[in-house]
Amino acid sequence: MYPMYGVREIDRRECLRLLATAPVGRIVHTCHALPAVLPVPFCLDADSAVVVRTSATSQLVSAIDRAVVAFQADEVDPAVRSGWSVVVTGRATVVTDPAEYERLRGSGPRSWRTSRHDIFFRIEPELVTGTELGERRRVHEARRTPGNVM
Repeated sequence: MYPMYGVREIDRRECLRLLATAPVGRIVHTCHALPAVLPVPFCLDADSAVVVRTSATSQLVSAIDRAVVAFQADEVDPAVRSGWSVVVTGRATVVTDPAEYERLRGSGPRSWRTSRHDIFFRIEPELVTGTELGERRRVHEARRTPGNVM
């Protein structure tokens, strides 16, 4: 990709592995024909779909249901100038199957504010891309250093 600048491509498998370690990501969608980005807690389902939980009354519901969206998560440590970034692009759909909904209620992601009227979105990973910035191992080494705040 841009190896001269310390940026390298990450393959799909590694992208999904890294994505599973991130607690928060960002949904990128359009709102009134303009780009919009919203941070959300999420999880990866067994089939690698990104799963997001939100309120049924959220504006996000009408903005992304059945739309193609991007989902991005990363981990960057500016102190050691390294990290990674992963982008998943795919169609977002509301989970309507009652059995799947119940399964996700028990094991899926938590929302910022849980309500009795939460819904789940799945973003199918049609395109998965990622970049490694600097030396990613430095980020993991920095985590193990006592007193190092990330």
